[in-house]
Amino acid sequence: MKISTMIIYWVSLLLAAIALVGCFGTKSEEEDTYLIRVGDHVVTVLDFNKAFEIAKTAYTHNVMQKPGAFREAQIRLLNQMTEELILLQRAKELNISVSEQEVEKSIAEIKGDYPDDVFEQTLLEYAVSYQSWKEGVKVRLLMEKLVEMELKDQIVITADDIEKYYEENYKGDGLQTEFAEKSKDINEKIIKHLRRKKTEKAYKEWIERMQKRYEIEINKEQWERIISS
Repeated sequence: MKISTMIIYWVSLLLAAIALVGCFGTKSEEEDTYLIRVGDHVVTVLDFNKAFEIAKTAYTHNVMQKPGAFREAQIRLLNQMTEELILLQRAKELNISVSEQEVEKSIAEIKGDYPDDVFEQTLLEYAVSYQSWKEGVKVRLLMEKLVEMELKDQIVITADDIEKYYEENYKGDGLQTEFAEKSKDINEKIIKHLRRKKTEKAYKEWIERMQKRYEIEINKEQWERIISS
């Protein structure tokens, strides 16, 4: 299934916004029906439904017409929002925060990747306010800061790691001369690749520990209604 990087990034920010906004404020009885609860953080049924409308845009129309794929997308979103609530709860425990300056800097960088007016048009397309989207940026930065803090000691790239990767992926492919001429560039690529792989592995193990650490409440009655509708 091919999903554009831009759509994925926007969806992740918007879902993060919903996860955060859904944790605060006075709600009606209908809006206050929880679907997921982790510590002090809650995603309501209404939050989930709003998020799913956004998440569906990451899939083709034909895919969403298939019951199995539709259900899989719902489950994927449930897991994603649960994971985000775990991260928010952990960040709160560690008193991790994101400054207004950090948020504005990130927003400026994001806007810089869009042609004129495309940024605003995208917000309109998703029917999301700028303030809600900004909250999503803040949550995403908070999560990134948390993961960096929790995993930094586990992401160590050694000379042996680089040499082993080179032996397995470059040596013997007729690239020795190129490697000698551009060793710095190739080393940087290898390090970037190794860091990403080690981070993914460490994060998976870490989030599994966090899932066992916190009580995750799923409103089974409401979930059954969602997936059967």
